[in-house]
Amino acid sequence: MEKNYPPYTITDKMLNLATTIMEKIGEANYFESLNRFPELRRKTRIKSIHSSLAIENNQLSLFQVEAVINGKAVIGEQKDIQEVKNAYKAYEEIDNINPYSVEDLKKIQGILTFAIEEDSGKFRNHGEAVYDGDVQIFMAPPHRMVPTLMDNLFNWMNEAKDNVNPLILSSIFHYEFVFIHPFSDGNGRTARLWQTAILAHWKDLFKYIPIESIIRKHQEEYYTAIQNCNNVGNSNEFIEFMLKIIDEAVDGMILNQQETTQETTQKTTQEKIINLIKKNPSITQVEMAKALDLTRDGISYNIKALKEKGIIERVGSTKNGIWKINVAEQ
Repeated sequence: MEKNYPPYTITDKMLNLATTIMEKIGEANYFESLNRFPELRRKTRIKSIHSSLAIENNQLSLFQVEAVINGKAVIGEQKDIQEVKNAYKAYEEIDNINPYSVEDLKKIQGILTFAIEEDSGKFRNHGEAVYDGDVQIFMAPPHRMVPTLMDNLFNWMNEAKDNVNPLILSSIFHYEFVFIHPFSDGNGRTARLWQTAILAHWKDLFKYIPIESIIRKHQEEYYTAIQNCNNVGNSNEFIEFMLKIIDEAVDGMILNQQETTQETTQKTTQEKIINLIKKNPSITQVEMAKALDLTRDGISYNIKALKEKGIIERVGSTKNGIWKINVAEQ
């Protein structure tokens, strides 16, 4: 049977967006220290899970999702709680899967829908349609075509992965997967996880970028892009949409990394100030600035922060007083 390659056209907008994203992630100084923050990846994963499930009407809050993942009791619908447990297990497998293997995808979908769907991990054996109220807005391909369509999609990805930018390839996959709608449940969750997996296997930094959170922020536009592509018969609009989403997500990662680095630097500076005070309670801010090679304003900023935290206080006059450490540094 002749292969049906996904219909799409590379546009100037796609190329410009892809180039912009590549330039941003090429700035190694933003990301080279990410492995020093293992908790950041966990927080990213929790945000991704919460957002992806919320798109599918899971009612648990971000706080509740984190509590479930931490093994704490949560009041909520059992199905919603099970979805969180399943999603966490599935996202934990990202490093171990081959994003170009249809069998691995079926395995992940089986984890995502464990104890929720009887046919988890298996292609659907019935028709599927999407309705807006009583109006049918989309009819998925017949179930008998699903195995062939999925084989064609993965065969194309394996052939194209060395020639098509992963930013574009993963977006094409996302749309085509949702169009095929190969499973009875969990298609949206699987599509979003799998695009993240493709990107994370390409560049490690995507393990730290909650793309799903940005999709949720633009959820209405997300569904509109899918529907418009269904109507015209190609994935162009959806690719452009997803590239905008990824670009926004990368911007958020850069800002978060800058803030994290600044917080770490401030904490280190404050620890050094405390050590100076331990050695010499009478030390002046001018002497601190000279010892740490910082400006007087920089010292004053950190002294103020330490005072507000209640860690240090000034006893006596500015000129003749001393510094007192009240509690262990945080």
